[in-house]
Amino acid sequence: MGAKKITCLSCSQINRVSDDKPLDQAVCGTCRKKLIPTKAMDIDFNTLNKAASTDDIPLIVDFWAPWCGPCRSMAPEFSKAAEIVAGKARLVKLNTEVHKKAGTKFGIRGIPTMIKFKGGKEVKRQSGATQSAAIVTWALK
Repeated sequence: MGAKKITCLSCSQINRVSDDKPLDQAVCGTCRKKLIPTKAMDIDFNTLNKAASTDDIPLIVDFWAPWCGPCRSMAPEFSKAAEIVAGKARLVKLNTEVHKKAGTKFGIRGIPTMIKFKGGKEVKRQSGATQSAAIVTWALK
């Protein structure tokens, strides 16, 4: 019997979830929040670093800024996609205005940019506003 490592997006604690337990029921052992949210959550730079390098399920990050029109138009689409892929991937948002180091560390040249992390590595990225169906397809490939 194995377990998946999943970083809590609320308190940044690393949790181990047994493979025989449904992911949608998993809660953090520290703060008791759900580990697999059904909505896209805003996270900070430290949580991103920890989850991107640790988690066993894919993490899709939307790098955005409040002044960016395409970012604002994509936000509801990203949230719809988060509901659809819950349990198969986690979709999170990181505000590059607030967390400037993230843009530098991950080489963000334009926003919105989505990056998929899996197994501690970046596996792909895409820039530009996207509709929810395309986000789902992209996230699950």
